[in-house]
Amino acid sequence: MTGDQPVLYLLGTGAQPVLTVTTAVEQAQADGWRVCLGLTPTAARWLHPYLPGLEALTGAPVRSHYKLPGQDDVWPSADVVLLAPATFNSINRWALGLTDSFVIGYASEALGRGIPTVTLPCVNSALAAHPQYARSLETLQLAGARVVLPGTTTAPGQDGTPGFDWNLALREANAARTPAL
Repeated sequence: MTGDQPVLYLLGTGAQPVLTVTTAVEQAQADGWRVCLGLTPTAARWLHPYLPGLEALTGAPVRSHYKLPGQDDVWPSADVVLLAPATFNSINRWALGLTDSFVIGYASEALGRGIPTVTLPCVNSALAAHPQYARSLETLQLAGARVVLPGTTTAPGQDGTPGFDWNLALREANAARTPAL
């Protein structure tokens, strides 16, 4: 990894597709990103046995908690933030500014700092129908987040789990990195 590589903060939440985050990290690296992986406490608990391998893959600590006051930041500055998969709870907490977790706190700060921020929700159709969800998505879009909502994020997959498209998420992250002409 060189200092010239763009840095992607991949921030994952406790939705089932986070179990395949290694695929996303590898694809992002193939696209030229230096990846720093952040997880909500739930996602970190699910991936606990794999965290050492993910740290070796990314070359950086996987973060799931805020650093302590006075501690140096262990990650380089982000060029793009990708919050994916983003749960119903995470989308609503982010839109409301409830930053009790590192992932949601950083995503909130990224919007305030003008760092390109992309999210791909993973929400089932019943939760997507809740009125707060639409308000939260609108709030995030107005704040500058690129919210990607293909039909597959709320439609169940063949095995009954929500469909999820890591390739789409990474394409949007790549597009967010490219400055508008």
